[in-house]
Amino acid sequence: MEMSQADLVALVDRLRSEPHETEWLEFKGKACAPREIGEYFSALSNSAALKRKLRGYLVFGVENGTHRVVGTPFDPHRETYSNQALLVWLAMGLDPRVSFRVEVVEHPDGRVVLFDVEATHDRPVRFRNVAYIRVGSSKTELSKHPQMERELWSLRTDWSALVCERAQLQDLDPDAVIMARKQFATKHPAQAGEASQWDDATYLGKAKLTIGGAVTNAAVLLLGRPEAAAYLAPAVARISWLLRDEKNQEQDYEHFGTPLILQVDRVLKRIRNLTLRAMPSGTLFPKEISQYDPWVIREALHNCIAHQDYGLAGRINVVETPTAIRLTNVGSFIPGSVERVIELDAPPEYYRNRFLAEAMVNLNMIDTQGGGIKRMFRAQAGRFFPLPDYDLSQEDKVEVTIEGGILDERYTRLLMERSDLDLTTVILLDKVQKRRSLTDDELKSLKSRRLVEGRRPNLYVSAKVAAATDTKADYIKRRAFDKAFYKKMVVDYLTEYGSARRGDLDKLLMNKVSDALTPEQKWIYVQNLLQEMRRARTIRIRPGGPSRGPGACWELYSPDQESPG
Repeated sequence: MEMSQADLVALVDRLRSEPHETEWLEFKGKACAPREIGEYFSALSNSAALKRKLRGYLVFGVENGTHRVVGTPFDPHRETYSNQALLVWLAMGLDPRVSFRVEVVEHPDGRVVLFDVEATHDRPVRFRNVAYIRVGSSKTELSKHPQMERELWSLRTDWSALVCERAQLQDLDPDAVIMARKQFATKHPAQAGEASQWDDATYLGKAKLTIGGAVTNAAVLLLGRPEAAAYLAPAVARISWLLRDEKNQEQDYEHFGTPLILQVDRVLKRIRNLTLRAMPSGTLFPKEISQYDPWVIREALHNCIAHQDYGLAGRINVVETPTAIRLTNVGSFIPGSVERVIELDAPPEYYRNRFLAEAMVNLNMIDTQGGGIKRMFRAQAGRFFPLPDYDLSQEDKVEVTIEGGILDERYTRLLMERSDLDLTTVILLDKVQKRRSLTDDELKSLKSRRLVEGRRPNLYVSAKVAAATDTKADYIKRRAFDKAFYKKMVVDYLTEYGSARRGDLDKLLMNKVSDALTPEQKWIYVQNLLQEMRRARTIRIRPGGPSRGPGACWELYSPDQESPG
């Protein structure tokens, strides 16, 4: 409703009567940069929601502290930024697109510009990919206040629990309902006999797929006929499987819609789960083993369905390559980090789709006790394969990669031998094999138990572990040989050929020095070795020639070569 100037003046005066700025109210005596205005929109929208206010206010032309009207020439309707009208640029930067209004108020004491920003109602509002919040009267990034972020998510309406107005019981797929009944009996064996007597309407209510007999979005998603997916629009109920070759070229694809309870196994049938017979060593696996554990793929895909943000109108992707499977769903990873999920080993405080998640638990599809991801990690470690790799770098996307082969034989042999290693340690070793960085504490933990050797970023399995896993020959190639071995190689070479330039000695030693060193570090290692032998009077640079550089010629030292006097 459009407000009159009298109403607007009264609103400004009412805001000025507040004893001080609050989480939902900001006064500005002067205009500020466009980006800062957008940040205030995010902060005020989020803070207003937490304070149970319908709107937040950004007021220009009113002095902070005194709340005195000082007036402003700022005209947001005429301003431009980044080749766009300012108001358009501000609206485009907000996600989700909360509404805001701008009012120019001709106050008796001066011109006031008032922005009226809608409080968020279903997720934190971000500006240019960053969410902000007000702590008292200060604006800061929401990520620094996780408790406030959790509270904002908890305000959200559960999309999956909403009644799908156009859907009826007859819009549910009969085969999907039969499958759901079977899975419910498996999950709740004590109720199996009683459940067999329920009609479909009763069963769907008991399984928490309907509310008061009405079909919910969750029910259509899991059990709906293919044509019923249109009732969920703009949400997208689709899993897309894509097959790519080693050059990342698309080779095949297929889309799977509702009912999703039946589609997961159909997706699994499209995945080429090849058999691995032996690694290059020929001895790694005592028997044939498949690339993927179907349970791990199924669990990851069920998690995508349960935690997808259907308000973003995205689809679930399953991309298969010759060596891995990558699954993605839209929506942020609410727990914050995978390590946190595994460490807490407890149900998360908030579910994006709680109603859907509870229904999937009843249908034996997921475990809401927070153990699904941890079980996936344990399953991969139990097969001696790389652990699932979660990429959470994009705010509105979760990507998990499941490797279909061995990345590092030493890691695999270690898991085979050391069944006593806890999951946290296995996760750290998985980081090592994937060349991921470790914190100082993580590295200290592995070093203290002699599980790794080397220097950052070149870490590898230690001698102790190599001996325990019977991989001494492999370790000898990876670690620094005893200096006496290298020195003997130099002496043997000079005995055979009489002399050698530095390039000759590099050819002799560089490919023998530990692969844990970079090429530059290897060169320095050989240089130090030669100088150590020179100081020990084992070798010397031949007199009469260059004393350094590539032209210098090394030979064995002999006392009778010393010049008299």
